[in-house]
Amino acid sequence: MYKLPDLPYDYDALEPVISKKIMELHHGKHHAAYVNNVNKALAGTAFEDKPIEEVLKNLPGLPENIRMAVQNNGGGHANHTLFWQIMRAPRENNQPSNAVMNKLKSSFGGFQEFKDKINQTGMTRFGSGWSWLVKKADGNLSIYSTANQDSPIMDGHTPILGVDVWEHAYYLDYLNDRAAYLSAWWQVVNWDEVEKMLR
Repeated sequence: MYKLPDLPYDYDALEPVISKKIMELHHGKHHAAYVNNVNKALAGTAFEDKPIEEVLKNLPGLPENIRMAVQNNGGGHANHTLFWQIMRAPRENNQPSNAVMNKLKSSFGGFQEFKDKINQTGMTRFGSGWSWLVKKADGNLSIYSTANQDSPIMDGHTPILGVDVWEHAYYLDYLNDRAAYLSAWWQVVNWDEVEKMLR
């Protein structure tokens, strides 16, 4: 059975980039619902005690009648668990270490180019979803988006950094201005955590 993970900071720690009100709803209501629903879907199956990453990697092996519920809610649980982990209190001119900077430069041409691509991928995701930096099986880095709560884990990729572009992630603060949210979000990225996952 999965549990809602504690945040590594207070609900108001990401202000003014992400408000306390959004964090209370996003973590305490949305993420909690994903956890409850995936637990219900997996109850009594051979997968109920497996790590969520293992479950998502093996979606085709799940009974068909629970597969979509697990994809949506298990993906939501995995995606949000990473999302909370890679954020911290806002910092102006928030940049990664030289080691991370060099990896991003070699893969995407530069740090600004990397940010622009993540933002553009998030902006062009129609409806709800995520913009991702992932590590593929061959070790190469890639940027793409997924719909709804689909996780890169389902494609055999390791998510390194993901930004939630569902409206519930920003609407109370930014209304329909997804671009403003994406631009501000870089102030709260926890590059120390991103670096750990890039190793």
